[in-house]
Amino acid sequence: MITTTNYIEKTKTINLSQLPDNLKKAHEWVLKATENGTNWNAYENKQIKAVIDTTISKLNEFVGKHTPVVPPVVPKAPASETEHKAKPAVRKEHVSTQKTKQKAQEPENDFEFVERIPEEIRFIRRYLSLNGKKKTKEDLLRFINALHRAIIEKKVRKSSPYAKQMEYIQEKLIKTYNSMGRTVVAEISDKTISEFKALIAEQKVMPSVMLIKRYITLNGKYDVKEKAKVLMEAMTRAVHLKKVSKTDKYAKILDAMFANLNSYVKNKSQKVLSIQETELNGLNGILAGCGCETVNGDEPESELNGLEGVSTAEEVLPKPTGVMSSMVFKNMQFRTLGFTGKYLKLIGDPARGFTAMVYGKPKMGKSYLCVDFAGYLARNHGKVLYIAKEEGLDMTLQEKLKAKDVAHPNLFVAEEIPEGLSPYDFIFFDSVNKLGLSVQDLEALKRANQGKSFIYIFQTTKDGSFRGANEFQHDVDVVIEVPEKGLAVQNGRFNQGGEMRIFEG
Repeated sequence: MITTTNYIEKTKTINLSQLPDNLKKAHEWVLKATENGTNWNAYENKQIKAVIDTTISKLNEFVGKHTPVVPPVVPKAPASETEHKAKPAVRKEHVSTQKTKQKAQEPENDFEFVERIPEEIRFIRRYLSLNGKKKTKEDLLRFINALHRAIIEKKVRKSSPYAKQMEYIQEKLIKTYNSMGRTVVAEISDKTISEFKALIAEQKVMPSVMLIKRYITLNGKYDVKEKAKVLMEAMTRAVHLKKVSKTDKYAKILDAMFANLNSYVKNKSQKVLSIQETELNGLNGILAGCGCETVNGDEPESELNGLEGVSTAEEVLPKPTGVMSSMVFKNMQFRTLGFTGKYLKLIGDPARGFTAMVYGKPKMGKSYLCVDFAGYLARNHGKVLYIAKEEGLDMTLQEKLKAKDVAHPNLFVAEEIPEGLSPYDFIFFDSVNKLGLSVQDLEALKRANQGKSFIYIFQTTKDGSFRGANEFQHDVDVVIEVPEKGLAVQNGRFNQGGEMRIFEG
């Protein structure tokens, strides 16, 4: 009788090739759900339990119907010596043939679906990609440093089933690095390539997890409706081809993803795909895997030999959370950008990730102000992207860049919002109205680009008020108005009432 406790042992005795297709697929599903019988935690789920119980019941029914009937023993006349010797040879040939048939029926490429490819397999893939390619010392040093970081962060451990491969890669990289000139053509032996490729082929990422990854990459991206449609088609196809079933542990998450994508595609006014922060945190948790440093309360496992003591952590001032004493809070230090000169007088000294809005009537100087501000930030505080949808990349913008003398390697210009904003520290939208961005779009962009500072430029109505919902003004740290030609007045959280003459200095 097959049960959950002897499932793997008993099913090995069954000729799986004789199972009906639906029962064979059910058996394969049970193996995946239980990690080949090593983890039955999923059995606690009612739906999964029902599927497993049904599969076990059907397998027991199949075994009962197909158990060979042992024929009764009938006394036979003594065989001649020749016949007696010939029979074993026939029997051996029959057994040999059966074994050959069974081997032919076994799948050649067997692999396991996993939620996340182990970090070690990623390094093995990266190592194999070096073969036959010309690499510099800097290339190898980056690889070595990445391996160091993974070990310090406990992503690679001494108890890992791939520890020997990691030690081998480490040894080869360091040896090559120490003996090479400026460049080297990496050579990996055929034996190592064959061994490492076999390890890589053992695991594949679950189709549902691959879809989740694609979904997250669209978060906070501008004008990705076509990519959203392609992803929806991929999700539909995965279900149709039974790569993702209703019993998949992420089935409900995929349903919610599909609904959000569908809403985004159908909403003509929504420019940015927004994933709610709580949903995004949950999805990132799925992809990140366990970040625990201890196992069952034991001490953290030691690093691989030769890599102890390497520190890559950057010192950061933590953001306070939860409830804390006002006496402690008043003495906390917050890191600011360190504004100086006229922009310190106008705005104050904001922290990284601040938001600002600028508005004023046409021809009053708001674009000149913003171009000059962009130049100041590029020279002193990081990479800047100025999106000039209002005027476009034409002679007018070029004249402003020349007039304010702000051209700089850290200042980039564009006419449309690029798909990725990660390379930039400060992003200007000139203007929000021309780009057709809503409050929700700006919130989505901000949420998807933590730590980035956004400066929004608005058109105004005839009476001088900015064009758009009041929510825009409430959601920013700094509000700058250009009420008359050449004058900027600021009302915000860092320096109430600051003023600046736009065309001076």
